[in-house]
Amino acid sequence: MADPVIMITGATSGFGEATARLFAKNGWKVIATGRRKERLEELKNTCPDGTIYPMQMDLMDHDSIIAGVKNIPDEFRPVKCLFNNGGLALGSKPIPDAPLKDWRVMVETNIMGLVHTTQELIPMLKQAGRGASIINVGSIAGRYPYPGGNVYGSSKAFVRQFSYELRTDLAGSDIRVTSFEPGMAKSEFMKVRSYGDGDANEKFYEDVEPILPEDVADIIWFLATLPPHLNVNSMELMPLIQVPSIPTILRKS
Repeated sequence: MADPVIMITGATSGFGEATARLFAKNGWKVIATGRRKERLEELKNTCPDGTIYPMQMDLMDHDSIIAGVKNIPDEFRPVKCLFNNGGLALGSKPIPDAPLKDWRVMVETNIMGLVHTTQELIPMLKQAGRGASIINVGSIAGRYPYPGGNVYGSSKAFVRQFSYELRTDLAGSDIRVTSFEPGMAKSEFMKVRSYGDGDANEKFYEDVEPILPEDVADIIWFLATLPPHLNVNSMELMPLIQVPSIPTILRKS
């Protein structure tokens, strides 16, 4: 039998890169997508030969997604697991002050990019048959609101509900669907959110032990290789140093 194939969006850093490396190491073929071509090539060149197919793709560009999927070579078909990992947060200003352009980018990437990629991949996942999986990266921000989370948190709440709806519509197709919802994790998340401020990214993780990309890769491996009759509907993951908070009470002074 041919090696199983996973397609990973946002494979140029963080969760996506770590997951690509783990699956390639463990004998899967990996379609690694992202906008940064040089990082995709570096990933390909540092993984076992023939395991990585780099696909430059922009989640905000529907035509880019269609073309990318259409051009997947035969040796990387069919896709057995789709890891919808690509996404971002931009800014942390409250709703009255948050730039509308940032909201549009988050909605186009976190929601429409995920929806479009999923729709294009479903035929191949059906072809892969029993054991095929879609794993969508949500966030605890989709469950627990916080100041400045606004559209980012709302987009991740969409991911969770879309995952449930997708699972319902795909019932009987042998395709599993999971909403994976991590908490504080060390990646380039805060660097992107702060418009490229690397110092802000490092400061955010000072004196804490967050989730690491390698931790996430291990969990994605577990989800993708479960016995085919099992489905994890949703999985919420936090580091031990992070806890769900009680609702905030604002008292009059």
